[in-house]
Amino acid sequence: MLKEVAATRYITPLREGGSLPGLVEGDDLGTYVMKFTGAGQGRKTLVAEVVCGELARALGLRVPRLVTVGLDPVLGLGEPDPEVQELLKASGGTNLGMEFLSGALGFDPLAFAVDPREAGRIVWFDALVGNVDRSWRNPNLLMWHGELWLIDHGATMIWQHNWPGAQGSAARPYDASDHALKRFAPDVAAAAADLAPRVTADLLAEVTARVPDVWLADEPGFETPDDLRRAYAEPLLARAADIHERIQGIK
Repeated sequence: MLKEVAATRYITPLREGGSLPGLVEGDDLGTYVMKFTGAGQGRKTLVAEVVCGELARALGLRVPRLVTVGLDPVLGLGEPDPEVQELLKASGGTNLGMEFLSGALGFDPLAFAVDPREAGRIVWFDALVGNVDRSWRNPNLLMWHGELWLIDHGATMIWQHNWPGAQGSAARPYDASDHALKRFAPDVAAAAADLAPRVTADLLAEVTARVPDVWLADEPGFETPDDLRRAYAEPLLARAADIHERIQGIK
C-alpha cells in the first residue's frame, strides 16, 4: 500500500491542470501536489495515477513518490476562492498526493537533450499504458537535478472508462507522432527487449494492490475491488508482449 499522510495545510492551487490540483502540507511535514477525488475526472484518474506511476517506478523510470492524503473538508472553510472551497468540501477522505519536486523545471524538448535509450523507454511505457498526454504541447515531464521525471498519468488506460469494451480498446495501436520525445530518436526496440519481460502478472498484482479499496468500490460489473484490480492488470499484461510493434508515428 501507499504511505498514508493527513493534510494539515492547504497551501495554494496549481492551475496548470484541468483538475485544479493543489499544493498541501502533510502531517509528515512533506509537501505534496494533491489530486482530489471530488475533481471532475473523479477517482478513476487517481487509480490511473497509482497504477501507472507505480508501474513506471518498478520498471526503473523516475516518478515522484506517491502517497494517499487524508483530507478533512474543514480545511476548505477558510479558502477565499469558491472553486477551491467547493473542491475541498467535495473531497473529504482519501485523496492522492505526489511528492513536490521543489525547483523542478518543466521539460522543453528544445532546451534539454534526452538520449535515445531513455527516450525509448518512456515512449514504450506510454504506449503500454496508452498515455495520450505526453505531447510536445504538454510533455508532463520535469527536469529535476539534471534527470527526467514523469508526472501526470491520469489520461491513461482509457479502457477503464468502458469495461465491456476494454479488450478491444486495449488492442489498439499507439500514436506517438506528437510525443514529446519523438525528436530524440527513441530506441523502442531496446526498451521492449528490456522492459516487456518485466511486466508480469505478479508485478501487476503488486502494483494494483497499492490502489486503495475505496477508489475501486462499487464499480458496476465487479463484485470486489480485487476483481477490478485484475481487470486493470489484464490489458497491461497483454499489451506488454507486442505493443512495440504497434507504435505509430516514429521511425
